[in-house]
Amino acid sequence: MRTLTIRQPDDWHVHLRDDAYLAATTQDVSRYFARAIIMPNLVPPVLTRLDATRYRDRILSQVPEHRSFNPLMTLYLTDQTSAETIKDAANSGIIHACKLYPAGATTHSDAGVNAIEGLYPVFEEMQKHDLRLAVHGEVTDASVDIFDREKIFIEQYLEPLVQQFPDLKIIFEHITTTEAVDFVKASTHNIGATITAHHLLYNRNDMLVGSIKPTLYCLPVLKRDRHQQALIKAATSGDPSFFLGTDSAPHPVSAKENACGCAAGCYTMHAAIELYAEAFANNNGLHALEGFASCYGADFYGLPRNTGTIKLIETEWVCPSKMRFGESDLVPLRAGEAVHWQVVNNSSESS
Repeated sequence: MRTLTIRQPDDWHVHLRDDAYLAATTQDVSRYFARAIIMPNLVPPVLTRLDATRYRDRILSQVPEHRSFNPLMTLYLTDQTSAETIKDAANSGIIHACKLYPAGATTHSDAGVNAIEGLYPVFEEMQKHDLRLAVHGEVTDASVDIFDREKIFIEQYLEPLVQQFPDLKIIFEHITTTEAVDFVKASTHNIGATITAHHLLYNRNDMLVGSIKPTLYCLPVLKRDRHQQALIKAATSGDPSFFLGTDSAPHPVSAKENACGCAAGCYTMHAAIELYAEAFANNNGLHALEGFASCYGADFYGLPRNTGTIKLIETEWVCPSKMRFGESDLVPLRAGEAVHWQVVNNSSESS
């Protein structure tokens, strides 16, 4: 039986939602993650410093007393976001990034950005104040094939953005393609990328062959095997440009198993680091897990690395087939199936 002790990890991209879901998502994320970048796509979205402060307070109210967890807040960019809003966010001490959603790209992105060039004054202010830009990198043009939307986004928007703002620190979120990996590797140290556990473990065949698996549907959508292999190689390479971001997102069964449209998002927070450990172990990459999960994201955000540790063992356990979230049932990733690693110790959790 293999064991692995690593520095306490962080999650640099997670959806906790709000209201009835918040107690369960906060309970899950605070099990062993010390910090997490909290996505701002609520309804209504987190637009200002005051919105972020109030949301952070609601999250902290749900953290169990014996745990230490720090939610790192973000703002949701819109066509109306001002430079003054950015300046206020940068001075807040709690806001660490602003999130760019192209309007209509994913869940709760309707209020997102329609004209990225129109936000150049905002990006200038972010660059000035060293505030990170987190990007959902997909075009929303209906004529572009869904499997090509990340690649086209790089060409149309991300490359010009990097050229225009060379000192702006940008996180290319939940990358899914060989082209995204190559872009990040060819860029300066100001460009980083998060990679999800489900994009390391699965490809589009897993989602579509035999029968459609709603629990695997997310945006950006799972791609071909060759793209999955490129992500695995990047995550396990030790390249500090790539780090952990689960993109864990809760949706009720009624929204995922819906004949009129499946909600985009996979819930992985019930077994996040365990699933990453499985992906790394399957590819002879366990030696690289600590850097990916516990070091490179903190370095990119200019934050200290955690001092606590967690211990994992290679042992099989079966994931619940359903989980209760508020008044709804949720089907998590790997529901009713085995997960092959388990956290058995967290030295940072107080007794």
